[in-house]
Amino acid sequence: MVTILTKENSIANHFLAELRDVNIQQDRMRFRRNLERLGEIMAYEISKTLTYEPQTVETPLGIATVNQLTEQPVLGTIIRAGLPFHQGFLNVFDRADNAFIAAYRHTKKSGEFEIHKKYSNTPNLDERIVIIADPMLATGRSLVLCCRDLLAEYNIKELHIAVVIASEEGLQHVQAFLPEATLWVGAVDNEMTSKAYIVPGLGDAGDLAYGNKE
Repeated sequence: MVTILTKENSIANHFLAELRDVNIQQDRMRFRRNLERLGEIMAYEISKTLTYEPQTVETPLGIATVNQLTEQPVLGTIIRAGLPFHQGFLNVFDRADNAFIAAYRHTKKSGEFEIHKKYSNTPNLDERIVIIADPMLATGRSLVLCCRDLLAEYNIKELHIAVVIASEEGLQHVQAFLPEATLWVGAVDNEMTSKAYIVPGLGDAGDLAYGNKE
């Protein structure tokens, strides 16, 4: 299942437009905040699919019955670009456990690249709802590598993957190799460069958020 937020008009379109805008991108704080805002919106959308049960709350004037989450999801991200996006989810699911994965792309002289996972730091994910947030889904290889490792190690109850921008190729790759995942996407672009940058995309999300890397 794939949900594309920008197929319907909402304030998410405005935040995504600012993320893409080459002039607004010069303000790193605003770039990070827009990633965070989209994380908040996606967290709200995902929250509609979760399980609730009625609970009573004492007010100054009486007792109210309110439907509340039966369990908090585990929020995961692939650092470093995913950190502001992940923070948006954490603002909404503020009691959630968190998982962090470090993966990087090694580019060969030929221009080809390999994906390496360096480490993961997670709670026990058995029978948990897991949301993995990563801003850019280009080839999808790093996301599939990280998620398949988690699925092999844990009996995850539900897996949600949230991305800001996906390429059509990357989306198809994730659907093929992670059929159990529910995908939440801000927008889908139809091209990639030879270096696996999404076109029109928005550039390198990690560099725009935190500065250029060597």
